[in-house]
Amino acid sequence: MRNLLRWGLAGIVAVTTAGATAQAEVYEIDPSHSTVGFKIRHLAISSVPGRFGDFSGTIEFDPKNIDKSHTEASIAIKSINTDNTKRDDHLKGADFFDEAKNPAISFKTTKVEPVSESTFKATGDLMMHGVTKPVTLDVEYTGSATDPWGNKRVGFAATTSLSRKDFGITWNKALDAGGVVLGDEVKVTLEIEGIEKKKAG
Repeated sequence: MRNLLRWGLAGIVAVTTAGATAQAEVYEIDPSHSTVGFKIRHLAISSVPGRFGDFSGTIEFDPKNIDKSHTEASIAIKSINTDNTKRDDHLKGADFFDEAKNPAISFKTTKVEPVSESTFKATGDLMMHGVTKPVTLDVEYTGSATDPWGNKRVGFAATTSLSRKDFGITWNKALDAGGVVLGDEVKVTLEIEGIEKKKAG
């Protein structure tokens, strides 16, 4: 009986320890080493790029258990930058993002599906312009490293495409020769670096 009890306790300790070691690390997005970019068609002949400079979030990630990963992020509309102040002001206004009513874009994962050892699909709820829709990102885990100050870092590259009309952003102008000023599809490109969050205590 004592042996059975001892073995049972040992099994519980082993399972608990294994669970602890399998836990994902938590990383904070480092905006100074990350990029949140997008492109949209203009006059059906070229793509105009833009980016957001103010964003934050956390990433829970374990490369051995990618499906357990989770991320939450927020992007400030006021930080949009297309290298044209007049255009940026228009984008912040009621015709587009309506920053006064909807100051931020948010994303929160609901499912992560591994594709290979370093790639996965991250599906989550994207809230933009007061509308929430599911969006799937194609993500590549680009590796980890320790910086000169001893901080562990991880890197990811991600892409997706979405319809701005799905989020109620419908402004456009017809061209005399046919067609419209702006396309509907927005291509999103993310280069994200996370720094390990220090544990309390």
